[in-house]
Amino acid sequence: MTGTVVITGGSRGIGAATAVLAAERGWQVAVSFRERRDAAEQVVRRCQEAGVRAVAVQADVSAKDDVRRLLDTVCDQLGVPTGLVNNAGIVAPRGRLADFTTERIARVVSVNLVGTILCTREAVRRMSVRHGGNGGAIVNVSSRAAVRGSPNEYVDYAAAKAGVDALTVGLARELADDGIRVNAVRPALIDTEIHEPGRLAQLGHAVPLGRPGRAGEVAAAILWLLSDEASFTTGTFIDVAGGW
Repeated sequence: MTGTVVITGGSRGIGAATAVLAAERGWQVAVSFRERRDAAEQVVRRCQEAGVRAVAVQADVSAKDDVRRLLDTVCDQLGVPTGLVNNAGIVAPRGRLADFTTERIARVVSVNLVGTILCTREAVRRMSVRHGGNGGAIVNVSSRAAVRGSPNEYVDYAAAKAGVDALTVGLARELADDGIRVNAVRPALIDTEIHEPGRLAQLGHAVPLGRPGRAGEVAAAILWLLSDEASFTTGTFIDVAGGW
């Protein structure tokens, strides 16, 4: 299956790698970004070099009006999507819960969990056969933090990603009759900008495979879950974590 895929947080890291790989496999690509317009437009150019149409749309995934505009723009410019990758996410500085501000907690949960829910809602309203769409596939980018809990670092982020896991399971069952499969990948210690300086070097030795992962390795798992090769796969998690 190919068609149009929306990738949130597509200006860097896993999102950018997923966008480029999707383009190379024939998908039309829409990437959202919050601030990094230049980086997002560079990703779009790389997608276009693969011979597909691609657009970048500014949107804060935690803002419902932005999300609605994002999906409306994609439909207008590329057609109704058949794929959604909920990749946009943030972490805040490492620490212990007792030291977290309320504002920090609210922002982390809003982007990582509420944003995923809002983007999925708007996509379903367009993709679902119940609403006149052609169905498709949704892949949520969760994290191994949802399983490990990230004590002394990001328990708020881990809790939000655990919510994404629950959403994945619930929607896989809820949307099966709508022609939409819902799965997730759970990366861990991937070499991207989301990590504070030195974190990968500090923790990399703990990975059984002996190194941090690469964004392209996560992208490959995402593209498989979007593809027809995964046509009987829903409510499933792929840990791209080197055994961690």
